[in-house]
Amino acid sequence: MIRLMVAEDQAMLLSTLATLLDLESNIEVVYRAANGKDALDYLTDPGNQPVDIVVTDIEMPKMTGIELAQAIKEKGLATKTIILTTFSRAGYLRRAMDAGVKGYLLKDSPSDELLVAIKKVESGGRAIAPELMQEAWVEMDPLTEKERQALRLAKEGDTTEQIATQLHLSAGTVRNYLSSAANKLGAKNRIEAARIAHQNGWL
Repeated sequence: MIRLMVAEDQAMLLSTLATLLDLESNIEVVYRAANGKDALDYLTDPGNQPVDIVVTDIEMPKMTGIELAQAIKEKGLATKTIILTTFSRAGYLRRAMDAGVKGYLLKDSPSDELLVAIKKVESGGRAIAPELMQEAWVEMDPLTEKERQALRLAKEGDTTEQIATQLHLSAGTVRNYLSSAANKLGAKNRIEAARIAHQNGWL
């Protein structure tokens, strides 16, 4: 029996997907998480039932699916991660792979492809949407992790001072990160830089 968790912030999709997977004779959905933090809290509580695979969206509040996968990797948890998303951007796939993700599928894929992916990942393999593999390595992400964090907060409308507080940096350092990111992306300002980075899947 494959013990599964589904992490998705859209309640209807979460319910539908979990119900669909639970119908399979060899799959048990042990937990439904509304965001990445909820999922990680469950996974790190030793009193909870173990989870073999988490099927997660990318863009969720509190913690993204890629951040969840990274946390699972850093904590040395046995749980494997499959990303199920609408985003076919190469940047997302590269970041997901770097975070230790074992599967990456698009939400418009047939449901039987997800079932095949779950079984493949459970047996130690990888399952990546074939249409993404070739383009995934064409254009490398030019941003550092600090630049990405600063841009992500700038995209949400935070001021330099607010970003500095959240990242525990000085305002001058944050300005340097944002300026460096804008230069790398050929952007006129932080807002345009954040837009370009988001379009490429680098945020």
